[in-house]
Amino acid sequence: MNLQPEKDELCVIIGAGPAGLTAAHELARLGMRSVVLEKDSLVGGISRTINHRGYRCDVGGHRFFTKVRVVRELWEEIMGDDFLVRPRLSRIYYKNRFFDYPLRIRNTLKGLGLVESFLMGWSYIRARLFPEHEERTFEQWVSNRFGRRLFGTFFKSYTEKVWGMSCSEISADWARQRIKNLDFMAAARNALFGAKTHGNKLVTSLIDQFHYPRLGSGMMWERLQARLAEKHIETKLNQQVIRVHHTGGRVTAVTARDGQGRETRVDGEHFIASMPLRDLIRAMDPPPPPDVVDAADSLHYRDFITVMLVVDAPEVFQDNWVYVHSPEVKVGRIQNFKNWSPEMVPDPSKTSLGLEYFAQEGDELWTMSDDDLIDLARSECVRLGFATAENVMDGAVVRMPKAYPVYDSNHRESVDAIRNWIGTLKNLHPVGRNGQHRYNNMDHSMASAMCAARVIHGAEIDIWDVGVDEAYLEEPETVGDVEREAMITDEVIRDTFARYDAPAMGTALGLMAAIVLFLMSMTLILKGGDPIGPTLMLLSNYLPGYRMTLVGVAIGALQAGGWAFLFGFLLARAINLVVGMIEGLLLRRIEIVRTMVDGD
Repeated sequence: MNLQPEKDELCVIIGAGPAGLTAAHELARLGMRSVVLEKDSLVGGISRTINHRGYRCDVGGHRFFTKVRVVRELWEEIMGDDFLVRPRLSRIYYKNRFFDYPLRIRNTLKGLGLVESFLMGWSYIRARLFPEHEERTFEQWVSNRFGRRLFGTFFKSYTEKVWGMSCSEISADWARQRIKNLDFMAAARNALFGAKTHGNKLVTSLIDQFHYPRLGSGMMWERLQARLAEKHIETKLNQQVIRVHHTGGRVTAVTARDGQGRETRVDGEHFIASMPLRDLIRAMDPPPPPDVVDAADSLHYRDFITVMLVVDAPEVFQDNWVYVHSPEVKVGRIQNFKNWSPEMVPDPSKTSLGLEYFAQEGDELWTMSDDDLIDLARSECVRLGFATAENVMDGAVVRMPKAYPVYDSNHRESVDAIRNWIGTLKNLHPVGRNGQHRYNNMDHSMASAMCAARVIHGAEIDIWDVGVDEAYLEEPETVGDVEREAMITDEVIRDTFARYDAPAMGTALGLMAAIVLFLMSMTLILKGGDPIGPTLMLLSNYLPGYRMTLVGVAIGALQAGGWAFLFGFLLARAINLVVGMIEGLLLRRIEIVRTMVDGD
């Protein structure tokens, strides 16, 4: 059976997740029609919400937070008053203790102890002074920025649960993308003073509130599906694309199969694909060259299981979610959906928890029956102290294949090979997390979809290079060199000329000076001799009270740290003053250019 598009129905969109539905919305805004094909019976992809006897559960928790204005405005337009502002509270469970996340200094010291906290600080200083020169793996990347000891405490166990492989096998690309703006000093600064901006930007990992739809993240996509239907843009469910037909450097049609095995061919002029990149290549008809097929076959994915438990208790814990780093249980994260929105539960005297397990299709977890998974989740919830065996009333299981694209050591070369070949098909545009094999957030998936729609409309954008920190969606689609320079905003300039954080720089130098003096002095004391450390004792001329005794060393270390803090603080202020002068000159030059453009 053939479905021939109407004259203005130019685009076939594969997938009705955030990327696919956003692409359809943006095309409609640009005056173009489309049809959306979704293999499942619900829209939303990994951002869907299931409803089990009135208890709602997201497939993973999805905060609505973005720095992209057009994405934020679209969310607000769709949800209106149903877009709640929710406080963010999350903790890390490790070695039978809870640690606030983001870290809080008092809580962390209490949980780790003074000795472990000191060793963690020393490990950080050592990593900064003597970093590993090669950063190919996640372990190397994180250890260089946080120290190996903190990596082992707060990164290693949870990350290996998520990916099912050693951190030494995970590519550093994943860390660069997911935690690029967060560093040790940002975490320490937040622990001491609360969440602040980082280079004029709030670090996403440290935000303390977020938006969320009243009835779960899926409410956003169900509502967008309905709005598209009002514009006669159909979302066809249970339609799995099994073949993508192409000839002469263009895709001409796709063939989709429904739940009864019936096949439908859908023709179009442009195609946007959010299906997994590996599946897209395997569906090509005729097949791509063997090296491209091999590259696609080398791509791997991590699959995801959510077990929802209904607990007969009005409150289980106050967090939105808890990261479970403890290796003795298999669960990786626990969502408390009642704390995302009170309306996620029909009865306020009950609580719904979402226990998240990371698996591989075909492994022991993935093939367990629903009843066995519910029993596992119940037993682990009891072990962690969140429930008793008796007050778990009900449960449900959701399996999500290919939830996370894996960043192994070969993924970049494989994606590049596929990208180069897809580039020969001028009307095929992969978007979204799986479409580009890129572990991005929801807002980035939407941004890439908006850009794909604008490319179809005539803009010149490389959608593979779209990032949420860039201005692809803020600029006109065609501008000349002078106009482009004139449109550089003050915010972009200030981000380029980011300031040093004076308290953070002072704290880093102060800690380093205090620890180094303390360790050097204690080494000499333990070594002994008569006199002890005569050369180092010369510092007593500048550090009153400094002596080669335990108390004297402590007094000297505190003074050294204080002076080093003052030096670092003033140095940062001086550097910022110079940077500010340069920034001011550039801003004035930009203003002159803007005036010239306005005059034209």
